[in-house]
Amino acid sequence: MLPPEALEIFGNDAQTLHEEHSSILKLKIGDKAPDFTLSNAINEPVNLYDILKNQKVVLTFYRGTWCPYCNLVLVQYQAVLPEMNKAGATMIAISPQTPDQSMSIKEKNALQYEVLSDNGNIVSKQFTTVHKNPEKSLAKMNELGFDYDSFYADENSEIPVPATFVIEQDGTVSFAKSEGGDYRNRVEASDIINALNK
Repeated sequence: MLPPEALEIFGNDAQTLHEEHSSILKLKIGDKAPDFTLSNAINEPVNLYDILKNQKVVLTFYRGTWCPYCNLVLVQYQAVLPEMNKAGATMIAISPQTPDQSMSIKEKNALQYEVLSDNGNIVSKQFTTVHKNPEKSLAKMNELGFDYDSFYADENSEIPVPATFVIEQDGTVSFAKSEGGDYRNRVEASDIINALNK
């Protein structure tokens, strides 16, 4: 967990991002989700439409292992994974981190769903807004001993605005939500379960 002074910096950044980004989602309900193949935590390819052959997909985009808010929400989603499975869905989490970092967050939080690496945010940009992590946040992380660039395969410091989607087996988006640029707020697990059970 990051210390209070870092959380304060991130909180200020979050508020600024919330004001700058009023339209986050690139896909809306009824749109067809683009197919993709990304590497999972053990560097194996995972294809969206292959998974959709057997079940619906809950797709969530997060910032990184270093983000305490991401860790919290991924654990919350893990807690309702059995309910997702019962509703005929599985979970996939995506960030621009390397597979090694995906493995780190998966192991640290005992996640039993796929955590995929989207180098360069190629997939993320088709679903949600991607922005450059503010310099103040990067500077604070460096002060605290975090080597930010080590989490990612490139050094452009771009990360997705968190967003979550439900994709039906025919590829149609049936739920699409982001709580905006303020990344301290995330889509509630209960919202996802309600969407799956409609």
